Amino acid sequence: MQVARGLAGTFVVKSKTDPLRALPEQHWMISDLRLNQQAAIPPNSMMDWMDGREGQFVLINGQRNPTIQVGTGTRVRIWNSCAARYLQLEIPGCQWQVVGTDGGLLEQAQAPVDTLFLAPAERVEVLITAPADMQAPLISRYYDRAKMMVRETPTDISLAHVTVQKQASPDLSAELRSFEALGIPVASKRVEFSEHEMPHDMGQGMSENMMQNMFLVNGKSFDMERIDLRSKVGDVEQWHIYNNSHMDHPFHLHGTQFMVTDREHNGVKRAEPFKAWRDTANLRPYETVTFLVKQSMPGLRMFHCHILEHEDLGMMANLLVE
Repeated sequence: MQVARGLAGTFVVKSKTDPLRALPEQHWMISDLRLNQQAAIPPNSMMDWMDGREGQFVLINGQRNPTIQVGTGTRVRIWNSCAARYLQLEIPGCQWQVVGTDGGLLEQAQAPVDTLFLAPAERVEVLITAPADMQAPLISRYYDRAKMMVRETPTDISLAHVTVQKQASPDLSAELRSFEALGIPVASKRVEFSEHEMPHDMGQGMSENMMQNMFLVNGKSFDMERIDLRSKVGDVEQWHIYNNSHMDHPFHLHGTQFMVTDREHNGVKRAEPFKAWRDTANLRPYETVTFLVKQSMPGLRMFHCHILEHEDLGMMANLLVE
């Protein structure tokens, strides 16, 4: 609820050797806001607790439907700062060229794509490509994340009016960043996200207290006093995160970043197409994401679903790094 009422922000950690440091920058923090008829922020409904809160107003840097002027040579940093809303961003007639993720630059700039997918908490760095000067809306296309007890009409959302200026694009053919191999993993961990089944005679009549253990990690609801997993400083580990539920859940790990190696869904395993440091990875229903990680600092930290209501209702666990 603190995030829903505005207690959240962003920051950028810059490298002195950043090869794109000369580019102009724009920052787009995308959030959403719920207001009632009195223009006040209301408490969560039961549907919010089950599916995650989505406000009816989607904002960029706190503005509704702003006008944005951006050049094709501009580095755009984008945050999905929504508690539960998934984004599939599109500027018709333009494309996105991804150069960075949560943990900074990639090895190589990726081939331009029409749609940019961001689960809650994910961040990207992109350049916009366009054939000429143009004006177009910034749209978030509908994404079906299989919400509980909801049948909704697929609806796209207009987020901004964008004027794109065709400029000389930087040469992105060179390596942007090198990734040292983490090495062979010496430990393995398995994490399972799951949900208790919703009773057929419940739903809107449920209270928040009755839902406190609805969302689980490895079969348990969060307990601040319990250590769920242990790791050693400097050990390379392979984690397997399995979403044993019917709806999407974005996995988030505190204190370090990881490198996804492959994903398995419906019996099909696919290698991750590029190397990237991340701290958040979306899991579709019954999907497994595998990543390599190495902790560099001792301490107690959390991993959780970044749909914030699911975290609050138990889908979080403690990791002790020794």
